[in-house]
Amino acid sequence: MFNLFKTKAKGKAREEAAQKDSARASAHILWFDEIGKEDIPLVGGKNANLGEMYQNLAQTESKAFPGEKICVPFGFAVTAAAYRHFIQASGLEEKIREILEGLDTGNIPQLEAKGQQVRHEILAAAFPEDLEKEIKEAYDRLAEKLKLDKSQLDVAVRSSATAEDLPDASFAGQQESYLNIKGHYELLEAIKKCISSLFTNRAISYRVDRNFDHFKIALSVAVQKMVRSDRGASGVMFTLDTESGFRNVVLINASWGLGEFVVKGVVTPDEYMVFKPTLAKGFKSIIEKKLGSKEKKLIYAGEGVSPTKEVPVTEEDRDRFVLSDEQILQLSRWGAIIEEHYGRPMDIEWAFDGFTGELFIVQARPETVQARKGGQILEEYVMLEKGKVLCRGAAVGAKIGQGMAHFIKDAGQISEFKPGEVLVTEITDPDWEPIMKMASAIVTNSGGRTSHAAIVSRELGIPAVVGCGNATEAVQTGRPVTVCCAEGEQGKVYEDLLKFEVQKHDLTGFKPPQTEIKMIVADPELVFGYSFIPNKGVGLAREEFIISNFIKIHPNALINYDKLADAKLKEQIDELTAGYQSKLDFYVHKLAYGIGILAAAYYPHEVILRFSDFKTNEYANLIGGKLYEPEEENPMLGWRGASRYYDPNFEQAFALECQAVKKVREEMGLWNLKTMIPFCRTPEEGKKVLEVMAKNGLPHKHIKTRELASHDLRPELEVWVMAEIPSNILLVEEFGALFDGFSIGSNDLTQCTLGLDRDSKIVAHVGNEKNEAVKKLIKDLISRAHKIGLKVGICGQGPSDFPDFAEFLVREGIDSISLNPDTVLKATLKIKEAEEKMGK
Repeated sequence: MFNLFKTKAKGKAREEAAQKDSARASAHILWFDEIGKEDIPLVGGKNANLGEMYQNLAQTESKAFPGEKICVPFGFAVTAAAYRHFIQASGLEEKIREILEGLDTGNIPQLEAKGQQVRHEILAAAFPEDLEKEIKEAYDRLAEKLKLDKSQLDVAVRSSATAEDLPDASFAGQQESYLNIKGHYELLEAIKKCISSLFTNRAISYRVDRNFDHFKIALSVAVQKMVRSDRGASGVMFTLDTESGFRNVVLINASWGLGEFVVKGVVTPDEYMVFKPTLAKGFKSIIEKKLGSKEKKLIYAGEGVSPTKEVPVTEEDRDRFVLSDEQILQLSRWGAIIEEHYGRPMDIEWAFDGFTGELFIVQARPETVQARKGGQILEEYVMLEKGKVLCRGAAVGAKIGQGMAHFIKDAGQISEFKPGEVLVTEITDPDWEPIMKMASAIVTNSGGRTSHAAIVSRELGIPAVVGCGNATEAVQTGRPVTVCCAEGEQGKVYEDLLKFEVQKHDLTGFKPPQTEIKMIVADPELVFGYSFIPNKGVGLAREEFIISNFIKIHPNALINYDKLADAKLKEQIDELTAGYQSKLDFYVHKLAYGIGILAAAYYPHEVILRFSDFKTNEYANLIGGKLYEPEEENPMLGWRGASRYYDPNFEQAFALECQAVKKVREEMGLWNLKTMIPFCRTPEEGKKVLEVMAKNGLPHKHIKTRELASHDLRPELEVWVMAEIPSNILLVEEFGALFDGFSIGSNDLTQCTLGLDRDSKIVAHVGNEKNEAVKKLIKDLISRAHKIGLKVGICGQGPSDFPDFAEFLVREGIDSISLNPDTVLKATLKIKEAEEKMGK
């Protein structure tokens, strides 16, 4: 009897659940606290994700980040059932099918005409009375819930297609959003415009080309309380690096005003990057900040006109960062929480309310471009020749494309575009998606790496250079050009069709050799991509590239800025240091960001940073450098490396380098960063440098300036020394008593051993690192260093250029070999062969 009662109870529960599901499936209005990520068929991807976050992340504190709750503005969804009711009750389905009969998406004029006709029919149709009433009542109820006068309730009205934002198909940006909507009439019109946007030219083309049935996809509409970002700021956030697919960072773009200008690429926004593994440990792990130009913003318009308007941004606001460090970190924590909840990288939109001072998440969707990539094939595009650079901007992707340039000014010219051409424009209007997929590359004046042009180009797998500023003037229609995004974060548009190649590396079943293979790196813009090449970290990270390419100014010119008499020089420095409170902050922070990215890319493997090793002639080429650098007959053997760091004429500049390293280790939490002293001629010099480092916050175990507290668990700083002068090897034990390891600089060791000037081509034929004298020194170093318990590595091309030299190093027991990224795979195979010959 009991079992019978239990069975009946279960049956009744199932019946009630089925009735509830049926009621939800037919409901025209569902609130955010009633929907979740499984409800995409009912309310579309955008609404389903808003409901999911509102219910699960906005109401409950995160376990990973105690005390953190995500803020999501409340609202409701006009459902897919409501859309179907509208389409069928108004007779639109039959009309739309007739209009789209025989459509050829490659025929741009035909696509434009049919698309316009469909949208006109939708906008002219009337809502069924019952649906109109429900929408009005929901708007009024939202005002009540938020305790606002319904005449003052401003909402964002966003489309949410039922096939949008699926993990394997990005429909992002295919439908429209309408901001600052007030009152019943404006709301109903905005919803109708959202519905019509399901049939924009690009959306029709997108579905046809991907074999989606127009009427198997429905549209839901999100009606959400506006965040007053018109008085604040807004932007987008990805929980990975959008170019390389590197998973350990959060990438944030930010600009003033409403968010449409960032998404559509109208402005070049600020860009911030945060390292997730140390963020989770409580560190302030901002590893990059770039100031965007942010020339204009979108704000609320006055009564009786369009809901929004474009206005210029003041010069003061253009020259300052949109977000504070704490806001950057808060958004990053939220991004990490959202990613953890969904279990995959996410593409997120955020807004900052200028009235309340609060941050909000207003959209989230799975990231789809990098998520679709997989396999063990590493593809690398390599330029084989260089030419005249017509313009530069932010590189999107790491590919190279070429063709005839074609400047498209507006939608009226779209039909003129031919397959294989390079699209050049101010910004890409979303309506241009049909021609974007025909382009070999895209070049824009405006926009950042998360703009519409960037997102679409990534999805299409073509290179784009965005935010050039002058592309439409510098690149002429009909001119053959090569668009290169394979040379770092800066993309270049070259004149003519230049030679390049695509190298493919199959890493399936790859097993590293016993000898540790590390990398030689310098450019922070490339290292996330390089990190996928099998490696054990970085044996040589060069500071010089960061200083020359991102700082550009001699440190002494910043230290002595107030004493500079040259007004033009000061103006040049002011322009580069915009956004920073002081000139010294600029140097320390910029250097720390560059170093931080290098350390983050290979975390938790060790990254050995060599302090600056510019020669006097190289330092003189920096802005203001000629004021502080002497002229030397042979800079290669002059004032370089260790001898600069304790010199009164450079000690303050070296202190800035120490502060940058301290910031990376202690503030960003990148304890895998180690340091290295170049060109240290004597143990006495080494001791002086360690004392200067300790004085500037980098104490070393051999130079104790303070006792660590018992609770201080920070790893001690390791300081290595370059072995590139015979004295380093003749006095191994003396140097070894000061430092934690040796790194052979084979080029300088060859120079100093054989008396060769590396800059002189005349004597270059005399010898290289294979010379017996050089090899004898290396053999002696490895043997004696191992006896005192220190490791020895080598940095240079020798092991990849000379297989027998690599075999020699392996035979002598070298601990690690560091290589340039482009030679790692080739050299690794040679090193494995050498190990096999020796029976290792």
